[in-house]
Amino acid sequence: MKPFPAESLHPIYLYLSEEQWEEKLQKSRKLASPCVLCGRRCQAPRFILSENSGTATRPTKGICETQDKASVSSVGPHFGEEPPLVGKRGSGTIFFTGCNLKCVFCQNYDIAHHHRGQEVSDEELGQLMLRVQELGCHNVNLVSPTHVVPNIIAAVRLAARQGFRIPLVYNTGGYDSLETIKLLEGVVDIYMPDMKYGESTPARDYSDAVNYPEINFAAVREMHRQVGDLIIGENNVAIRGLLVRHLVLPGGMAGTKKVMEFLANNISRNTYVNIMAQYRPYYKAIGHPQLGRKIKNTEYRQALQIAAEAGLTRVQAL
Repeated sequence: MKPFPAESLHPIYLYLSEEQWEEKLQKSRKLASPCVLCGRRCQAPRFILSENSGTATRPTKGICETQDKASVSSVGPHFGEEPPLVGKRGSGTIFFTGCNLKCVFCQNYDIAHHHRGQEVSDEELGQLMLRVQELGCHNVNLVSPTHVVPNIIAAVRLAARQGFRIPLVYNTGGYDSLETIKLLEGVVDIYMPDMKYGESTPARDYSDAVNYPEINFAAVREMHRQVGDLIIGENNVAIRGLLVRHLVLPGGMAGTKKVMEFLANNISRNTYVNIMAQYRPYYKAIGHPQLGRKIKNTEYRQALQIAAEAGLTRVQAL
């Protein structure tokens, strides 16, 4: 990749050459066949990389229930995201269907688990990115992108050829393999991962991902290495960097202390962290013995106190 000037206001993907785009595209498809894009490493052959003579071969679905094409639920300006992403004209969200996590409390379960959406080609996905730009959004916000990284790379490459020029936000559940995040260097401007759990037992019980903390912590470390702390540009809109989300769960099940101490001690005390209080029991959490209630005000205040005691200086509350 060509040297990237840290002070540049231009999206980082504009510095990739055609050869680098092609290399990233081919590597992304290899990571998807057998699939190791996320922490599950399910090994599904989601992209057919070569045809065996005389043998009919078709891609198969991974645990994310997705094959070789992305499926999109909705596209358009969103004003409910973090203030540095929304600005005055909104964050241009593209919601992908399917998910590599199996959270029992999923608020978007109709999209993530019931796959309410429309399959699109890479060319069509690129056009959706351009449409978001035409609507005046400050960025393209890719929601639940991990399992469709090959499609995203192909689409951004195509869109950039046609004038795509706004920052790319990678809005992930945080269960991305290290190989996937390393591949995205030079493509993503703003990483916005969830940090759902600091402990493995709740991760296993509530998202069927016992190794979530180790996968998540390694991915966030690599994200920060690439883009650094969140940089706010003109009109208080983010242009590059790391923005972390942490949802407070009932009974301290999110492991807030371990998450905040990891960020303060291993990432940066200047990490922009949104500590979220909006937990409600949805999907399979309704009636759940641990998760079947809203969080208490005292639980939320305790989470903020934990962040302050860890030394974090850029915490967004509520």
